[in-house]
Order: sequence, then C-alpha cells, then structure tokens
Amino acid sequence: MSFIDDIKSRYKSGNIVEKLIYINLAIFIVTLFTSVFQELYKGDVNFIVKWFSLDDRFSTLLTKPWTIISYGFLHAGFLHILFNLITLYFIGNLFIDYFTQKQLLTFYVLGTLFGGVFFMLSHNYFPLFEGNNLPLVGASAGISAIFIGITTYIPNYQLKVRFIGFVKLWHFAAIWISLDLLGLSGGNAGGHFAHLGGSLFGFLYVNKASNKEIKIWDKISSLFTIQKKPLKTVYKSAKKTVKTNQKSSLNQQQIDAILDKISKSGYDTLTKAEKDFLFKQGRK
Repeated sequence: MSFIDDIKSRYKSGNIVEKLIYINLAIFIVTLFTSVFQELYKGDVNFIVKWFSLDDRFSTLLTKPWTIISYGFLHAGFLHILFNLITLYFIGNLFIDYFTQKQLLTFYVLGTLFGGVFFMLSHNYFPLFEGNNLPLVGASAGISAIFIGITTYIPNYQLKVRFIGFVKLWHFAAIWISLDLLGLSGGNAGGHFAHLGGSLFGFLYVNKASNKEIKIWDKISSLFTIQKKPLKTVYKSAKKTVKTNQKSSLNQQQIDAILDKISKSGYDTLTKAEKDFLFKQGRK
C-alpha cells in the first residue's frame, strides 16, 4: 500500500476529529506550496488566503460570504496549526465521549461562524482596529466552542497532568478564557475576539441543553437498565422474587454511585473493584 493510499484509508476509518485534522493539514500543505509557487513569480498575497480568509469589512463579506466559515480551515504558520490541532485532538476526543460526532462538527462550524461575527464587529466598533486590515485565519474559534462546550457540560471532569496531578477541566477553560481576555489589547486582538465568540457559542448551546435536563449520567445509566419485555405467565417463588429485587436494587444503587463519581471526577479516579463491577454489570 502506498503512502497516499494509507492516508486515504486512515481518513476513511477515522472519527470526525481525525477527519478535521487531516482536512486542516491538507489545506495547510496546499497553502504552503501555493505560497512558494507564487513567490517564484513575485505574486501578491497567497490567493488561497486572499479568497478564503475573513476580511473585517462587511462589504467584502457580501462578495465572499463563504469566508465566514472557510477561514476556520486556514492557518498562519506551523506553530499556529500545531497548537490548534493538538488541542482539537485531545479536547475533540473527550467531546465525542459525551456527544455525537455530528454535534462536534456542528460546534466546530457554528463556533467558527460566531467567532467570525465577533471578529468583524470588534474591528468595526473599537478604535483600536482603525487602519488595521489583517484578515482572520485559524481554527481556534471552532475549537474554543468545542472546549468551552464540553467544559460547561462536565466542568468537574479531571485530567491527569504530569508533575501536577489531577486538574479539573474548568480550570483549564478558565486559563484559556483568561489568555483571550488578556490578549484583547495585543497585536492579535481580533483573533482573541474570535476565540471569545466561539467560546460564547459553546457555553450558550450546552447551557441551553442542560436547562432541558439532559444529564450524561442518565444516558449512561440507561445502558444498564433492563428493557421491558412482553409479559409472560410464569409462577415464581415469592421469596426468590424478593431476594432478586433486593439484589437488583443494591446493584442499581452501586451503579448510580459509580456513574456519579465518573461525572464528577472522571473514569480514571475509579478503583479497580469499581471498574470490574461496572464491567460485569455492563455485560449482563
């Protein structure tokens, strides 16, 4: 199998997070080669960046409406795309543990849209941006929507960090938001406004869903709930039925306690006995 065939196979078998990473990498590589080719002929700005990055002028958006989304698949440099895709890989895979892959794509696209709107509004409102006409590129707004969305859903989920220990997800999100707020007066203030727009979308979307009482432990608990089947006429011993009901009740209470612990602290905090018990119940 050739290298290209291997890449195609990995792309087809990958989840939505991996597909987004491959797409962003492919566009980045094509953009790099385009820049090299244009520089040989002393061309102007890379035509891919020119046609797919987001300009801060509303008049330009009318002629290139796709740029409100397409900018989220472009990157300014190697470190830019590296940081974004590493974050997308870890946060994105955590996200699809609790939501669907389709929902992750929705967060990415609509977070990018919200980020673009915030970028344009900030550039046309604050005097800071007068005379500054730098286009917007980067997946950070979409990634921010995913990051803040999953944090809003499971804020107390804990991640194990080397040399530090377990850190709650909302602590990482607080640092993420703080860096964007501190960057509003810097050279990339427009980009930070875009990040905040994506973050706001992620928070509002999940917060609205939470108000409808969608709880993750309810979904997980349903995996262990015995589905009702058509009634059959059978004769059982009364004592045996009571014992069975008591055992089922105790098992369900233990399952609920373990699932509650997972929702608060993460799966890694379970003891071996709790993991074994949960595994055995799941196979019944």
